[in-house]
Amino acid sequence: MMNLNLKSAFLISKHVIPVMKSSGRGGKIVHISSRTGLKSEGFDSAYAASKSGLIRLVESISRETQESGINVNCILPSIIDTEASRKAMPKADFSRWVKTDDLANVVLFLCSQEAKVITGAAIPTYGLS
Repeated sequence: MMNLNLKSAFLISKHVIPVMKSSGRGGKIVHISSRTGLKSEGFDSAYAASKSGLIRLVESISRETQESGINVNCILPSIIDTEASRKAMPKADFSRWVKTDDLANVVLFLCSQEAKVITGAAIPTYGLS
């Protein structure tokens, strides 16, 4: 969990930020954390710790890069409506889950010029779950 959810985000940021800085044009980084990063329901300690760590990483990196015009944010989805989620929880109410298109629209907004003042944010994207 730590490698997948936290170390990978750290390494991506570590390698892309110098390129963004050297371009002189800034940039946008959006990581995917989870609602569980804010509050765990139990029986998910490694996942919760990795997603919580990701939120703190985003906060820290955003402060370190804001003078370079780089915005770093994350979104906090709950259960995402994917085929894999549906197979894993076939009796669930899929209508309450966040749709992939809706998540994509939030990411697109965070990468747009309209979001230039948003950095270090953890954006809830929960759907109805």
